[in-house]
Amino acid sequence: MPQLQFKGKQFVENYHFTVPYRVLKPVPSKSFPKGRASLDDNLIIHGDNLAALKALLPKYAGQIKCIYIDPPYNTGNEHWIYSDNVNSPMMKEWLGKEVGRDDLTRHDKWLCMMMPRLKLLRELLRDDGVIFVSIDDENEPHRLRMLMDEIFDEDNFICTFIWKKKGGASNTESYVGVITEYILCYAKTKNKFIPNRRFINKEYKFFDEKKGAYYALENLVKTDKGIYKRDTMKFAVINPNTGEEIYPPEGKRWTAGKKTIEELINQDLIHFGKDKFGNNTIYLKKYSTEIGAYGVFLNLLLEKGSLESAKNELASLGFDREIFDTPKPSILIKHLLSIVVDKNSIILDSFAGTGTTGHAVLALNKEDGGNRKFILVEMEDYADKITAERMRRVIKGIPTAKDENLRNGLGGSFTFVELGEAIDNEGILSGKRLPSFIDMARYVFYTATGKNINEKKIKESTGFIGETEEYQVYLLYKPDLEWLKTTALDLEKAKKIAGKKQGNKKLVFAPAKYLDEESLKELNIEFAQLPFGIYRR
Repeated sequence: MPQLQFKGKQFVENYHFTVPYRVLKPVPSKSFPKGRASLDDNLIIHGDNLAALKALLPKYAGQIKCIYIDPPYNTGNEHWIYSDNVNSPMMKEWLGKEVGRDDLTRHDKWLCMMMPRLKLLRELLRDDGVIFVSIDDENEPHRLRMLMDEIFDEDNFICTFIWKKKGGASNTESYVGVITEYILCYAKTKNKFIPNRRFINKEYKFFDEKKGAYYALENLVKTDKGIYKRDTMKFAVINPNTGEEIYPPEGKRWTAGKKTIEELINQDLIHFGKDKFGNNTIYLKKYSTEIGAYGVFLNLLLEKGSLESAKNELASLGFDREIFDTPKPSILIKHLLSIVVDKNSIILDSFAGTGTTGHAVLALNKEDGGNRKFILVEMEDYADKITAERMRRVIKGIPTAKDENLRNGLGGSFTFVELGEAIDNEGILSGKRLPSFIDMARYVFYTATGKNINEKKIKESTGFIGETEEYQVYLLYKPDLEWLKTTALDLEKAKKIAGKKQGNKKLVFAPAKYLDEESLKELNIEFAQLPFGIYRR
């Protein structure tokens, strides 16, 4: 497969591995209701999105059903700044400088920004998960497609959605009025992704007492000219309810033979009605319980809001309609989510902006009683005053809203989160940055096993933090430097751990050990020293 080449690629291909894990620190005073501090809640994370994605891995890797992102389109007018401190003299020169339209490396910078983020996003997706990425028509769509092919594999491409964002051309367009944007859609593993089906409820016009609601799927007539001419298929069909004989209209014939249509009538699958010209005719029935009542979604997104309606939506929530140049309407995100998520899915947006994705998730939950959860990441200072504030307002309700659900409040809650200190060797060895037991347990378990921790099974008193098919994992740790200096895995502790659970090998993380390898082997224990053992595995 051809690969996209750009300046800095060799430095960012594996950069996401070097980004340190950070602690996720709830801020109860900014959460809703005030005082909430749960990482199992809806989350709004304030901080660099690359660091935030890395921080989410221990708890959410492989757990996200749907990702929607609306990254900078790299128009040269967005005032975005390359901020990843990659170990390259060239890229260090990029730091802190606004990426403008005249920047000859703006495409390289954009790709260097996107690559590590997309790689971490892929790690967070479930095997049956899907990612949507919005992009415009002009600047980066072809490069984004090649980058997505490389990271997600071209075989996992689902489609490109085309969203009609406005009704006509603007005064600034000289050649062609561009009224659409693209939304690229990829599955993590296409053969595991099962899309939802579109319910064609508007066509269920009929009802019978035996089988319930149905719609007339197909008028069973066809032209009777040329190669389609069939004199034997212009017979009378008897309406069993009235005894009336019905013939195909002039120049038409039935699409099925007499025996087939009689069998369909016996199965109550024929609807007797009129065509658009008022002629008596017959249709094939489809009932609401059949798969035929559903259809695939279409990639052309018409009447799914617009830039203008998105700004009006912000204004209706009490914000300045111009606070954001290119907001997305919640109806658009709701539609995308309806294609891929179920009622218990986790949805992630790491370029959260005004919080449209969170709004869409809460609206869907209100409509169908779902328990979907959102995770929003926003690095800018408006994460609290706009992103989180929008969530507060739609949860409580907007008295002037036209929509009844929004007027009464969509309900829900969220925990506001800041990125805390890094978990690294230096901080632990010096005692300057000692994470809590639960934070250390999350990172130890994920880095050791590649699995998410089940926090309900953690027993701090024994050190047990979880198990996999290969290991039962223990952590001997307290966020106390003196305790860490004087504590080790000794024979007494090892025997207690060995006797706790039979079966798999015990993997024990501790500051030190007072046992030789032979003794550990006899007890079926593998030792990993804190903090070095975390990063060796």
